[in-house]
Amino acid sequence: MKVILKQDVKALGKAGDLVNASDGYARNFLIPKGLAVAADAKAMNEFKNREKAEKFHKAEELKAAQELKDRLEGKTVRLTAKAGANGKLFGSVTSKDVAEKIKADFGEEIDKRKIVMQDVKSFGTVQAEIKIYQGVNASVYVSVTEA
Repeated sequence: MKVILKQDVKALGKAGDLVNASDGYARNFLIPKGLAVAADAKAMNEFKNREKAEKFHKAEELKAAQELKDRLEGKTVRLTAKAGANGKLFGSVTSKDVAEKIKADFGEEIDKRKIVMQDVKSFGTVQAEIKIYQGVNASVYVSVTEA
């Protein structure tokens, strides 16, 4: 018997999956407990519409990520910092600083955890990788100069 799961069921599938379960298991356990619904015409129509909507939303997210990548790719983020006599910074420039500067300069909200770079402890330019979406990464340069 084909059923559409409403919740995750161990060894059967995740919520929203269309699975094949034995008749007794479906009628006596899954459906009465509210874990699944029978895959009749109405439920199948809703299932297909939900799949279509998910596919559409993922395509829109990917398109938005590509546009953000195009806006950020190859740009230079300029930061200033104070340093000692030997050119070593007091503290370091972190991904949090870069995320704040990107928001100020380009108006784009980037999560600091999505920026992959080593902490900068001296003046110069380093490359940072921004993980925008699964498989979509933008490369920016972080330039640190003296304040």
